[in-house]
Amino acid sequence: MNTKKITFPNGSGYRLAARLELPDDERPVAYAIFAHCFTCSKNIKAAVNITRAMSSRRIAVLRFDFTGLGESEGDFAATDFSSQVSDLVAAARFLEREYQAPRLLVGHSLGGSAVLVAAAEIPSATAVATIAAPYSPSHLRRLLGESAEEAERQGEATVNLGGSDFTIRKSLLDDLEAQRPAETLAHLAGALLVLHSPADGIVKIDNATQIFQAAHHPKSFISLGSADHLLSEGADSRYAGEVIASWATRYLGAAEAEPVAQPDSQASDNRVTARTGAEGFRTEIFANGFSLTADEPVSYGGSNEGPSPYEFLMAALAACTTMTVQMYARRKGWPLVEALVRLSHHRIHAEDCRDCESEDRRIDKFIRELELIGELDLEQREKLLEIAEKCPVHRTLTGEIRVETTLKGRTLNVEV
Repeated sequence: MNTKKITFPNGSGYRLAARLELPDDERPVAYAIFAHCFTCSKNIKAAVNITRAMSSRRIAVLRFDFTGLGESEGDFAATDFSSQVSDLVAAARFLEREYQAPRLLVGHSLGGSAVLVAAAEIPSATAVATIAAPYSPSHLRRLLGESAEEAERQGEATVNLGGSDFTIRKSLLDDLEAQRPAETLAHLAGALLVLHSPADGIVKIDNATQIFQAAHHPKSFISLGSADHLLSEGADSRYAGEVIASWATRYLGAAEAEPVAQPDSQASDNRVTARTGAEGFRTEIFANGFSLTADEPVSYGGSNEGPSPYEFLMAALAACTTMTVQMYARRKGWPLVEALVRLSHHRIHAEDCRDCESEDRRIDKFIRELELIGELDLEQREKLLEIAEKCPVHRTLTGEIRVETTLKGRTLNVEV
């Protein structure tokens, strides 16, 4: 993934801090906006995981801090629900001006309520997804409890959320009560995806039912299983992002036909990138526009959410082998219906291998079994076995390999 740090002005002239998550080749099929939960920031774990999962599926996502939150300018106490909707519209206009108008809006918790309202002012949006969103924005008032009552009496109050103090004003509460969710959903244009967890203890799943019933088709619902309200577990937020991206492609229209060129793109020519975070070994791979995931087994400190690097290596050899023999058979007009390869990897002592040279006296050995399905005679089968030994990946693995690694101008040459 490729993350860009940017700012843009809202309707009041404040600079809002944002991050734009792009595919590594900077050629997304569409742009989206992500709205975080009340008093959260663009950098909470769930927001990062969701937007990066979406960008790995070629959807660029802008996530930003609402006015007065995170790194954005302004006074949060002076904002209300409508001002957050206005910030979303400003974000859409920024994308339209600098990149491409957003076709997808995604919101978490109160951010979900905000994108439902903002959709009416963002005509380019053809799809909206909500995550753990309340049916009515006024739901927040009930969650604020005594602080809301104090704000009603005195005009403002301090509320502690997530260990931080925030000032809320009566104007916020009045604005929340003024919203008309039934009307908003009845007039929602485009497709709707509702994601919610039955285990959500902050915003009960009944809210998802109300949202779903009030909206017109096309609409879909996805259960987030045992996820909590903030999607604290990385697997839950990544799953949500992947589901949204997969669902949204049906509604992106012409945008999915051709990737959108990035203005002044600085992307390199590399066709494969890999990114491993600070926790575990789950690795996001971007290969020629396709998203893959690598990991290690739990016994090696990983979470077993994808093939290991050696399994990817074997997959490359196996795929190249079957492609090569099938290509040769087609050229010859032979009746090869299907080519199947099974591979296993072992490390053996050099003494067990003739004509092997290894300084540490151990070598890597791949055992490859080729199965040829079709009415082939013995001579044809023997020839295809010979051809299998000549597949390009096989030649690469058994030939001289040079890996050049660069780090801040320093180059390391490794010959194998």
